Amino acid sequence: MAKDLVHDEAVTTGIPEVPVTQQRPVPVNLDQYIKNPGAPRATRAVSKEKPHGSDNSADNRTVLQQHVDFWDFDHDGFIYPMDTYNGFRKLGYNVVVSFLAIFFIHGSFSYASQGTWLPDPFFSINTNNIHKTKHGSDSEVYDTEGRFVPEKFEELFTKFDRRNRKGLDFHEMWELSEANRNIIDPTGWTAEKLEWWATWFIAGDKNGLVSKETIRGVYDGTWFYQQADKIKAEKARKAPSNGRNGHQD
Repeated sequence: MAKDLVHDEAVTTGIPEVPVTQQRPVPVNLDQYIKNPGAPRATRAVSKEKPHGSDNSADNRTVLQQHVDFWDFDHDGFIYPMDTYNGFRKLGYNVVVSFLAIFFIHGSFSYASQGTWLPDPFFSINTNNIHKTKHGSDSEVYDTEGRFVPEKFEELFTKFDRRNRKGLDFHEMWELSEANRNIIDPTGWTAEKLEWWATWFIAGDKNGLVSKETIRGVYDGTWFYQQADKIKAEKARKAPSNGRNGHQD
């Protein structure tokens, strides 16, 4: 990891008396790369490498809304169970995982996202209220209003990317989810682990590493569109030709 991001003689960020504060260093001097890195960004997921975020970020949607908008295929502000299933299939997940995702995601988030006390019998998720679905024991990269906190994003890598590989593998993600556990929060513990597992399962490279840029793209949703396009292109390439295959009628 970059030395200037984890050590600043003017700021004490770790002490030997509490080893965990040295084992999980926080980023310092981030303002050299990102203006006011502790300020949550409403519409942009920014990083050291991408200080202005993604080029195609929406200016009227929070980063958390952009994270889930991929599944809102008709752009009506609601994600239904079949949208979730179809979205996971488009991303390359198998039928079993895509089917199970419906129960976990809609069972957990549908009611919380509704604008009334009454549940939706169709178990939709209202993306206008997606900030209400934020769970505990998470990385806090999203704040409680669905904004993106650059400083917390960079912490993922100063704390857990100890080999400075510009990404996280399965074991580092597991350690991350363990470190973020809040007391008496089984729902949050489960959600955090499943979210990171799902990311690693589909986005890990041949060495099992998910790059920092991919993780940033998951946070603002841009990676989902890229992955869906990749899967679609692969299916088209493998599909049999519709031509005559050299035969005469």
